Amino acid sequence: MKIKNINWNYPTSIWFGLNRIKEIQKSCDDLNIINPLIVTDPGLIQTDIIVKINNSLKVSANIFSNIKSNPTGKNVEDGVKKFNENNHDGIIAVGGGSAMDVGKGIALMSKQERPIWDFEDINDWWTRANSNKIFPIVAIPTTAGTGSETGRAGVFTNEISKEKKIIFHPKMLPSIVILDPTLTISLPPSLTAYTGMDAFAHCLEAYLSPVFHPMSQGIALEGMRIIKENLFEAFKDGKNINARANMLSTSSMGSIAFQKGLGAIHSLSHPVGAIYNTHHGLTNAVFMPYVLMRNKNAIEKKIISLSRYLNLSDISFDNFITWIIDFRKKLEIPHTLKELINEDKQLEKMSQMALDDPSTSTNPVILNKEDFLKLYIDSYNGKLSNDFK
Repeated sequence: MKIKNINWNYPTSIWFGLNRIKEIQKSCDDLNIINPLIVTDPGLIQTDIIVKINNSLKVSANIFSNIKSNPTGKNVEDGVKKFNENNHDGIIAVGGGSAMDVGKGIALMSKQERPIWDFEDINDWWTRANSNKIFPIVAIPTTAGTGSETGRAGVFTNEISKEKKIIFHPKMLPSIVILDPTLTISLPPSLTAYTGMDAFAHCLEAYLSPVFHPMSQGIALEGMRIIKENLFEAFKDGKNINARANMLSTSSMGSIAFQKGLGAIHSLSHPVGAIYNTHHGLTNAVFMPYVLMRNKNAIEKKIISLSRYLNLSDISFDNFITWIIDFRKKLEIPHTLKELINEDKQLEKMSQMALDDPSTSTNPVILNKEDFLKLYIDSYNGKLSNDFK
């Protein structure tokens, strides 16, 4: 595949191609950003990526990087303080989902009078925000999985309640996204696998959601096909620029797809990440086959259709589960929750948190607290079962 520079306009302005990072000043000019704040992961501060961005800007920008891998409300508060103290007028969010979520949170919160938790993705709570006081965002992902660059929300841990909350506002959608595959070449194999499986989980749960959204349905299907063909290639050879380019596109595809909704994979994953600070994509990957087994009666026909689209050798539900497990194994992803957290003391508490998670409402099967507890226990012990009452 010859990679050509191209601009897309769905769901926002996306500049895709090699070395598009050099156009960062033009993106700021287009959005009338004169004094941007770069929001990035701590590990990226001293890298060539940040140097390239600052070298391409008319004036070297301030940097905020006090961000946890599972970002918190406090991270946003600290960023808002720096944003306001230096009179910034826009955000350049660079990195993985954590940096982009915090960047989007700062843009939302810098001039609001309510706390961030008042804008949780519940009913129309986003209308509480003053939309005229939300600053423009340029998003530059350096991983290929979270899809935060094309999303209208951010996920933040409330450090008091230890709960992950989805904060939503339409203007949290970045105005310009720069998808430059060259920025993902240095991503290590483990993070390539984790973020890639995050994108797959987004597409898979969106595809299986009962919500009617045929546009997202089509994007979810094609996203999974591209991931199947490219994730392992990027995992085994990080310099494979074609695989990197394809995976970067699926990251955005996943977040576009889950406008249709997510499901119990994410419901289970969010509490684990909030309490144990596990990597979100890795945690999603671990729960994937267990949730598919629980949902089997409602999703079997869709999984058979998906298997056909993915050109699997055996078009059956059971073979799809086997393929998922084998695919994870090739990516060196563990099979059990026990391998991530090594204790089962919080399973009861997490079951209630999973039930309360917004992703639960679009799971193909209605679940209760006992269902979530059994899913936690089964995944902890490595037991694949459809034996639910």
